[in-house]
Amino acid sequence: MGANSVLTDNSRLSRSDQLLFRLESLLTLLGGIVILLLVFIATTNILGRWIFSLPISGYVDWVEQSMAFFAFLGIAYTQRQGGHIRMDILVSHLHGRRLWAVELLSAFLMLLVTLVLIYGSYLHFYRAYNIGDSSLGINLPTWPAKLVVPFALTILAIRLVLQCWGYIRAIRQRTDQPVAVPLIEDAASVAAAEADSVMGNESKGDGEHN
Repeated sequence: MGANSVLTDNSRLSRSDQLLFRLESLLTLLGGIVILLLVFIATTNILGRWIFSLPISGYVDWVEQSMAFFAFLGIAYTQRQGGHIRMDILVSHLHGRRLWAVELLSAFLMLLVTLVLIYGSYLHFYRAYNIGDSSLGINLPTWPAKLVVPFALTILAIRLVLQCWGYIRAIRQRTDQPVAVPLIEDAASVAAAEADSVMGNESKGDGEHN
């Protein structure tokens, strides 16, 4: 499933969606910055080893600890945009209330799984914090990276709650264009959106429609 459109209006749901989306966008930006820093560190490490025979101390430790940041900080943003891998073979043939009911069930089950993961990952962080767990190379504390996981999953859980709210609202209103949830787009629409992105054309606004 590609990056799909998310419609907006002046409802409380839509305002909550847009507020959370700002936080999700910021976290995704931070994840991107971490990747950029990793590229810089890797380049410096390679050049330092090659030219001065002086690699960065604890390079592997820094890479290992940073992986949690760029792997998890964008997970809620991707869910909001409908960017996670999923199967639309059956869902694409559904319409109206049946479609939203199936999407609601999927989002609810995902929420349950996420809550379990939050609990488990928080315990993992708490143990690392209590025992002073550190990396093998330069003894970097591991708890900051482990804290990122339950934090990012909590943001995802909030996103899933909003999407469940959106699907319930769509079922009640019998609408084909609900707000605050990613809408399934056909292949032609996805291709057109990707072409506009490549050409540098900006949309008139997130979720704007006639």
